[in-house]
Amino acid sequence: MKKIAIGFGIFLVLLLIAAALVPVLFKDKIKLALDQQIAENINAQVIYKTDDVSLSLFRDFPNLSLGVENLSVVGVDSFATDTLARVPSFRLGMNLLSVFGDELKVNSITLDEPVIRLLVLKSGKANWDIMKEDTTVTEPTDTTASDFNMAIKGWKVNNGTIYYDDLSIPFGFAAYNVQHSGSGDFEKDVFDMDSKTTADRFVMTYDGVNYLENARLDADVTMAMDLNQSLYTFKDNNIRINEFPFKFAGSILMPDEAIDFDLTFSATETDFRNVLSVVPGMYSEEFENIKTEGKLSFDGYFKGRMIDTLMPGYGVDLKVMEGFFKYPDLPEAARNINVDMSVASKDGTPQNTNINIRQFHMDLGKNPIDAKVVINGLETMQVDGNVKANVDLAELTKVYPVEGMTLRGLLKVDADAKGTYSKTSMPVIDADLNLTNGYIKSKDFPAPIQNLNMVTNVRNTTGNTDDTRINIERFNMTLDGEPLEGRMLITGIDKPAFDGRIKGILDLEKLTKIFPQEGMTVAGRINADVTAKGKLSDIEAEKYNNVVANGTMAISNLNFVSTDLPQGFKIAKANATFNNERVNLQNMSGHLGKSDFQANGSVSNYIGYALADDQPLRGSFNLTSNVFDVNEWMVDETSGQPVEEAEEGVVEVPANLDLALNIDAKQVLYSNLKLSNVNGQVQVKDQVARLNKVTFNTLGGTFAASGSYNTKSLQKPLFDMKLDIQDLGFKEAFNAFNTVQVFAPIAKLLEGKFNTSFAFAGELGQDMVPVFQTLDGKGVINVLHAAVRDVPIVDKISSLTHFEELRSFVIENKKIDAQIIDGKLVVKPFHLKIGDIDMSVGGSTAATGNMDFTTALNVPTGKVGQQLGSRLTNLLGANQNLVNTERVTLNLSVGGTFSDPKVALAGGSVKEKAADIVENVVQEKLNIVKQEADARKQQLQDSVNAEVDRRKQELERKAQEELAKKRQEAEQQIKKQATDKVGGFLKGLTKPAQQDTTKNQQ
Repeated sequence: MKKIAIGFGIFLVLLLIAAALVPVLFKDKIKLALDQQIAENINAQVIYKTDDVSLSLFRDFPNLSLGVENLSVVGVDSFATDTLARVPSFRLGMNLLSVFGDELKVNSITLDEPVIRLLVLKSGKANWDIMKEDTTVTEPTDTTASDFNMAIKGWKVNNGTIYYDDLSIPFGFAAYNVQHSGSGDFEKDVFDMDSKTTADRFVMTYDGVNYLENARLDADVTMAMDLNQSLYTFKDNNIRINEFPFKFAGSILMPDEAIDFDLTFSATETDFRNVLSVVPGMYSEEFENIKTEGKLSFDGYFKGRMIDTLMPGYGVDLKVMEGFFKYPDLPEAARNINVDMSVASKDGTPQNTNINIRQFHMDLGKNPIDAKVVINGLETMQVDGNVKANVDLAELTKVYPVEGMTLRGLLKVDADAKGTYSKTSMPVIDADLNLTNGYIKSKDFPAPIQNLNMVTNVRNTTGNTDDTRINIERFNMTLDGEPLEGRMLITGIDKPAFDGRIKGILDLEKLTKIFPQEGMTVAGRINADVTAKGKLSDIEAEKYNNVVANGTMAISNLNFVSTDLPQGFKIAKANATFNNERVNLQNMSGHLGKSDFQANGSVSNYIGYALADDQPLRGSFNLTSNVFDVNEWMVDETSGQPVEEAEEGVVEVPANLDLALNIDAKQVLYSNLKLSNVNGQVQVKDQVARLNKVTFNTLGGTFAASGSYNTKSLQKPLFDMKLDIQDLGFKEAFNAFNTVQVFAPIAKLLEGKFNTSFAFAGELGQDMVPVFQTLDGKGVINVLHAAVRDVPIVDKISSLTHFEELRSFVIENKKIDAQIIDGKLVVKPFHLKIGDIDMSVGGSTAATGNMDFTTALNVPTGKVGQQLGSRLTNLLGANQNLVNTERVTLNLSVGGTFSDPKVALAGGSVKEKAADIVENVVQEKLNIVKQEADARKQQLQDSVNAEVDRRKQELERKAQEELAKKRQEAEQQIKKQATDKVGGFLKGLTKPAQQDTTKNQQ
């Protein structure tokens, strides 16, 4: 017995070791099999990491459990940017023994929190159609590696999200918190598949309108599966949306690429309450307490073939008999609800879709509403319908709860329409909408809108769109005792003409409390009297003489803040007068963010700017400010939102503006600069801001600037600038300007001031700092006074030469020419005299900080020490003798960086002047820099040209493919039509022959 126990213990240990080793031994095989199956069968990117694949025998013993974390499926071609599925956790429970064979048996599949996006393009192409075509190989091949099948028995989805968007219909739905489970023995050819699905929130949309919103879905479906015939038949099933239950009957056949539908559906309960639960806005927490009566019938079909652009036909019939509902807390009910309607399409196309509302009647309390409508076709519509309603709005709120609002008034609607609706035609319409003694009061604001009256009619007597008249004959109201009235006549649809007037006072704060605006806060008063008359076609053609617009407007205490404009703006007061072409603005004052401003001026083309997307607003303004903070208007490079403390962002110049701003600001804050006495003109046009002779004082100096700032590309904003600067300190320039820090770091050690006239251009980064490698420019630097002391470069030169006077000297009234080429600052030779030393300097500084300068020192021969003289003699050679010469020129090379310079003796001469040596060397280096810049620019241009050619070829290829596709579709359509005609002809011949035979037999 002891031996048996020991043997059993050893067996258990070996079994546990095997259970731990099996995942390791077979992980590579299963991983290889999965990758192989994906490559052979899936036309999509299946993304997962090897480290996220796990195998275990203990999780689902005795099954082998395969887990994949962070799995994604991304489409290709037209769907290359679309993620079909994102699954945080994917698990397979597999039969262990099947791992050794050629068929992998899957007992369970579990998806945790998947997000699935199903998309159908207008062409009918679906993003889930990712299975590769089965290309049958006629020649025998070695199938050892590829004979691998999967048999699935069950699956589960936990807390999933599913989106479906069919652009070809257009139809879509979204389901949230989806719980789904299914089972079926896919090893068999014929079996039953059971599934259960619930969704806490279900949204269904057609043509942009939500017909179901925040509904609950519960579906329990059993289908008979015949895999040999690809035939799937509905058996027991029950589907419920909110409290509306229905079921399907029939089958789905999938031969080849086509899908044949033969389905019917119908409601399984007949209470009016069921259909009421899917009416938008009705299904809420109070729904279970609503009292209902009445019956309904609901049924429909979906039959036909779906392939390419061919769609099945469908039809839906709904009838409601003597419907009734009443909220428990409200005194009145909706009664006599009778509906008889159908929607049908013989081929599933919008053009052949017919909607027939034979009857719609409802009494809201004592207010009847009646409608009858027939619509044939949804693209070119044949319409015949009428709507009549007399509604006391107070009665409406007694029937249906309107949260937080009191309504009163008489609303009368009487509308008839008959005829064709399309892009070029309108039905004959006779519609009146009148509101009398309207009253609206919001719980968030005590003052109501009162005496609200509106008389509106829509007429079209011919069916032509240009003969349509929308006439608001009268509109008037009072808000907290302040009147507002107006009228508007619009004739025509394509190129409408308008004639209107609005007069009165708008209190924006009161209005937005009654009608809240999400993400926006508005306050202020507008007193206006504005008349406008004209045609949109004249506005688009800029024929403003044909447009009449005049009036006055006074604004006071206007305050606007939104999520898109969190800085906000305030207008304390402003007066404006209108005429046809322009708006004259006087006495405007307020704040843009924290910045105060006062403005007056005029704008033109304001009508075109307001009504058309591509029309510019033109104008000229005089703008004054005490303190204007530009930093507030920095925007983030990706989100467009302001960034805190102006750490990073691009100031965007608005589009569709053609404005000239004459600026007079006492102080402007930009980045870390404070500019005072800012004067000049800023022109804004086509997303480019131009400075014209803008002058200001900052850092103790005087500036004059002209140039442009271009934000047509926010990713690569461009600038060009010409600066004239007077009396600016070197250290102040270094601390304030990045360009000085990069190209002239010596400035931080110089005591003194300079003038400069410099023009340069390039690209700005997202931090509004120049991209130095893109800079080009030239100018003159006039050193007024500079005390050179403790500068690493001259200290190194002094140490090498033992000329102590070079450690500290003063430069006065020295002009230096400089040029920026391809991001390098080239300093042209300049000359200094320091005691008895003639010094010439020239060279370049790169944006990386590396220096390449030549310095020549012409000195008395006696100043050259023995050690330096010996080295110089070796460099000069025997041809040049220092003994009998009075002066000698030392040629020094300066490299490295400003903080770590490298100085070396590069040569010398007893004949050449220092200036000539530097001039020759600098000119040679300048030529090299220009050649490198030209080569880089040519390379960039070649790259741009190559990309343009590539895009052109790509467009031509796509155009040819599209043309070939259309030709193929046309040929297939012609063949189909010919086949149908021949088939019809043969049937016509065959039928009479049978009749004749029968007669002869008789």
